[in-house]
Amino acid sequence: MTITAVKPVERTGKMVDDIKLSVGNNTASLPDTGILRTAKVKSADLILFATQLSVMLDSGVVLSDALDAMSGQAEEGIFKMIIADLSETVKGGENFSKALAKYPRVFNSMFISMVKASEASGRTVEMLSVLSSYLAFESETRKRIKGALTYPFIMAMMAVAATGTLMFFVLPRFMKIYEAKGAALPKITQVLVGISKILSNFNAMTAIVTTLGFSGMALYYWAGTSSGRKVIDFVKIYTPVLGTMFVDTVVTRSMRIMATMVNTGVSLLDAIEVMKGSCDNYYFQLLWAGTGDKIRDGYQLSEAIITCQASILKRQLIAPGIIQMLKAGEKSGKLGDVSDKISIFYEKKLENSIRSVMALIEPVMIIILGSIIGTLAIGLLLPVFRISTVIAH
Repeated sequence: MTITAVKPVERTGKMVDDIKLSVGNNTASLPDTGILRTAKVKSADLILFATQLSVMLDSGVVLSDALDAMSGQAEEGIFKMIIADLSETVKGGENFSKALAKYPRVFNSMFISMVKASEASGRTVEMLSVLSSYLAFESETRKRIKGALTYPFIMAMMAVAATGTLMFFVLPRFMKIYEAKGAALPKITQVLVGISKILSNFNAMTAIVTTLGFSGMALYYWAGTSSGRKVIDFVKIYTPVLGTMFVDTVVTRSMRIMATMVNTGVSLLDAIEVMKGSCDNYYFQLLWAGTGDKIRDGYQLSEAIITCQASILKRQLIAPGIIQMLKAGEKSGKLGDVSDKISIFYEKKLENSIRSVMALIEPVMIIILGSIIGTLAIGLLLPVFRISTVIAH
């Protein structure tokens, strides 16, 4: 299959005509889905996929034809094969959400759940558009965090280089001078000498690296267990400053999903199910699962959240002000609009939380690195101050 006339920037009408003319003879071989299931793609490719698919479906293009066209336009690589397989799966009679579920490392649970809910409501175009916007927001947030961490990372690398130079090149020279004169090094310098000897000892370093490696593997597998996940997710919520940023991130995502799905005609229970699937935190999943159960028992959304929060954690994951706004939205029949306003508010709050974290990282890094370099400097300067006395004797 070759598609050369279709471009993402072309006018909608021409796009539809070109797709219909070019999608006829698809003779591409199917990819090995077993290998592709473990593949990952760039966030930019996923955003473009959701955006283009939304535009094509909104233009009246059949889903399988749209996927064929996008597969033809995509650059050679993993994602091109994934899109081609999605098209073949849809042509075979499977729902689009089931086709996406074959690639959990590419399309996360939130993506799949929202598409599944939109299939039931017939609002796939709107849902894909919202997904595209949200994926772009998350991608931009990650870029800002990475950008803010660049400077501390460079500082840390320079500190490691400086520490290594002092420990392995400068310190041994003082050791030889002092040993030749039979003098004792200052206590703090002796500690540094001991550390230097350990780091330069191959057997000792092999044992340390092996121990750290096995400890890391054990910690990784423990984090995958139920008890490990509970502890880690608890720490995420309660860590000062970072915990606020994490909670804001989850609430922003949850409220945006609720606003989108309620406004597109999806039932509240289905929306809550998607919200639960979009959260990576155990306690938020527990909150939304309990909220859904309470709603099935006849509770209002706001009442269900209050009841569930009281039984999960002492900390309120959803602020009382937000619950009051949701309660007002329920009474007025504008829950979707209220959720949208909450998501906008929390998006701005999240940006402030990220700035607070980034503002905190730099001074913390300076204090830590300053302490390390300062200790090394003192340990090296003390022998320098005493070197003339040592040589004189």
